Amino acid sequence: MKRLALVLALPLVAAPAFAFQCLAGMSTIGAALDSGPKLSEADLAQVRQLRTEGERLHAAGEHQHSIDILAEAMPILGIK
Repeated sequence: MKRLALVLALPLVAAPAFAFQCLAGMSTIGAALDSGPKLSEADLAQVRQLRTEGERLHAAGEHQHSIDILAEAMPILGIK
């Protein structure tokens, strides 16, 4: 019974961790954009679109997908 309770509680504990990663990624990308990166207009538009999509996914509760999308924007900005 204790194992079942633990298994059922695990997603509840993991969800906030994923949500925090989304927020951290959006913040990192936002700070990089605010610093005026030297990017082509196409790259800048792509980063903004990816950040917007990541924010939308985060708001919809799709945290892992949001993290994946935000991770695509980071190398364009030179963030590792």
